Amino acid sequence: MARTRIQMLLLVVALTAAISGASASSIPEDLPHNPLEHDPLHPKHFDGGEHNAQFDHEAFLGPDESKKFDSLTPEESRRRLGVIVDRIDENKDGSITLAELKNWIAYTQRRYIEEDVGRVWKQQNPDNNDTISWDSYMQAVYGFMEDLSPDEKEQEENGVSYKSLLKRDRYRWSVADQDLDDNLNKDEFTDFLHPEDHPSMKGVVLRETITDLDKDHDGKISVDEYIGDMYRSTGAEDEEPEWVANEREAFSMHRDLDKDGYLNEEEVKQWIAPHDFDHSEAEAKHLLFEADADHDDKLTKEEILDKYDVFVGSQATDFGEALARHDEF
Repeated sequence: MARTRIQMLLLVVALTAAISGASASSIPEDLPHNPLEHDPLHPKHFDGGEHNAQFDHEAFLGPDESKKFDSLTPEESRRRLGVIVDRIDENKDGSITLAELKNWIAYTQRRYIEEDVGRVWKQQNPDNNDTISWDSYMQAVYGFMEDLSPDEKEQEENGVSYKSLLKRDRYRWSVADQDLDDNLNKDEFTDFLHPEDHPSMKGVVLRETITDLDKDHDGKISVDEYIGDMYRSTGAEDEEPEWVANEREAFSMHRDLDKDGYLNEEEVKQWIAPHDFDHSEAEAKHLLFEADADHDDKLTKEEILDKYDVFVGSQATDFGEALARHDEF
């Protein structure tokens, strides 16, 4: 497809970025661990029932920076992580509190969004005009469709066609266009690219999520449609893995609030954007749980470096290109 950013967090976007997730108050108090166990990003964080460390790496570093760490040796990863830890320690007392870790994660997500928007803005607006018009954007991104036949435009891959992508972007553009001039300034363009991060775009995120999941177009999400976004069996004889059974239970216990076997619009909204949720705080709590060896609710530099693979990636080979941010490292 022409772009991947239309796949929102979970269905959308971004680790991007400052993203919505489950409210801290919705997490059962009797859980023995993992503050993210029942958040809406759980299928991504625990991909295939296994903990997806890359999710944490991207939350802690940002998607772009996490990729750079993947090419480093463990030794170099620890060294550079040590530099980051010193920056996170705002009061320089030698320990990282939950608040300091939360602030860092929120910062990396804001930085990623700013850099991502800056990159795409420059691509779509090389003259750096104050706004980008819909016609200009559509031609740059979807101009190739002029050479496609009607069948090619409507041909679906994983339930998505070029025609549906264009329709989706057109609607998203119209919602982001606050002054209704069919042009987007940079702030409006940010809302367009990262709707999951702006209150005025929550309706767009909800609409796109339901559209992605509701395969039979009945306006509600069945448990099979919910599971189908995460897992597809390869044959009729396949036995579902245990994590799929757990997700079915999560659907009935935590998603389907009225217990009618489906998710209606309000239940989907509560799932993907619960009230008063702070993703940065939830992720910080998760990382604190993973690395807090002495259970004192804060992290020393040694605890973080001992669990460096929770925070950053690496490979046991000579590392590749140096990080671009020499001032940071």
